Amino acid sequence: MSDYLDRHLAESRDAQRRIEAYVRRTPLLGTDLDPNLLLKPECFQPTGSFKVRGAYNAVLRLGEASAPPAGVIAVSSGNHAQALALAARTAGLPALILIPEDANPAKIASTRALGAEVITEGITFANREQKLREAAAERGYHVVHPFDDWDVIHGAGTAALELLADRPDVGAIVMPVGGGGMLSGTALVAKSIRPEVRVVAVEPEQAADAAQTFASGQLHTLPESPTTLADGVRAVAIGRRTLEVMVENRLVDAIVTVTEAEIAEATVTAWTRLKLALEPTGALPLAGWLSGRLPAGPGPTALVLTGGNADLGLVARLLADARRQGRDDA
Repeated sequence: MSDYLDRHLAESRDAQRRIEAYVRRTPLLGTDLDPNLLLKPECFQPTGSFKVRGAYNAVLRLGEASAPPAGVIAVSSGNHAQALALAARTAGLPALILIPEDANPAKIASTRALGAEVITEGITFANREQKLREAAAERGYHVVHPFDDWDVIHGAGTAALELLADRPDVGAIVMPVGGGGMLSGTALVAKSIRPEVRVVAVEPEQAADAAQTFASGQLHTLPESPTTLADGVRAVAIGRRTLEVMVENRLVDAIVTVTEAEIAEATVTAWTRLKLALEPTGALPLAGWLSGRLPAGPGPTALVLTGGNADLGLVARLLADARRQGRDDA
């Protein structure tokens, strides 16, 4: 296990050096919610989410190859799409992104604005992997998977490197889980540097494939893409590499689930109490904390707030609902 962790830690440290000129070192903030609660707002990143860490690491590594690809391609509901579009533009590579037709329109528009070619027509969560393979073969583009890619995972792990450098005494690191790229990168870094740190993920009850996989030790796949406010975690299963980290090597300590009402409450709390413009997916760790379900660690709890590319119409409805329910801060 030591060699395994050392190798992955070295890869994340290499990723940190590779991407440092292109991503932001996000701060670790205190909050009046609790003196032992820390917030790492990855919504402050270029393109508004942590995804730039993995996308830049993957694309820049491709640029180091003797024969760089003709372009890059991915499927994404939005945040990875924007991140890959920006990284590819920086590297001078064409980018093609397949985004399901029912994805957040703002994320689609932003991806196009960053210079990527976007295809949505006929793309669904059910057929997108097949469409990806077909388009990659036709164009000769390199696939940069949104989570099941070691370069993406090692890039995501750089957030934990920053966090542990800023607060070596942190007791628990909490983040959302969809496919598990951030979870895997965080677990590999945290357990290498400070094994006693608890690594905890939060996901919606309506998209609880990771929780079921964690509990059973067997990969659980949802029959269809779940309907949840947290549209960034609508993957039907975690990645093969996440399974290796989470189940085979037991580097994750807990996965908790939250209701849609709790996700809505956390999103409203982020906007009104924390003054952070989070999307519901980015608010999942806060939902876990507000619900009281997060296991305590030997020190402060740090929430990695992964993204802020919110559907403003949805946020407006959540704020209006909170006001109707009598919340003074909404």
